[in-house]
Amino acid sequence: MAFTSEQLNQIYDRTSGYCHICHKKLAFKNYGVFGARGAWEVEHSNPQAKGGTNRLNNLYPACITCNRSKGASSTRSVRAKNGKSRAPLSTGKRKEAKTQNAVAGGVAGATAGSIFGPAGALVGAVIGAHLGHKKNPDK
Repeated sequence: MAFTSEQLNQIYDRTSGYCHICHKKLAFKNYGVFGARGAWEVEHSNPQAKGGTNRLNNLYPACITCNRSKGASSTRSVRAKNGKSRAPLSTGKRKEAKTQNAVAGGVAGATAGSIFGPAGALVGAVIGAHLGHKKNPDK
């Protein structure tokens, strides 16, 4: 099936540009370019061979190797072989999770830094928020 640019963008953004099976970073420009770094294809979570549709909720980005080795296997079993239990977060959910991580890190940092007084709490909050925001929400 041929996909429009808009459809490819939506599929790619579902996982923030990571393979939904192995979580490897994909390169949008390398869609369908076998052998290129970050090359990817559209993968049917529920395989077409098992009744899967071309609806957006069944389509995910996957590196070409993962897509082709999955075949008609279940997504759950193939992700498990890669030590994963779910797809990477979408762009919107990733931003939300990073904000939550920053808030939690800031609170923890402020609490730990408070033993050094108000200045320590402030420094701890800033460091904690920074570290929390940098944390990968998919792990």
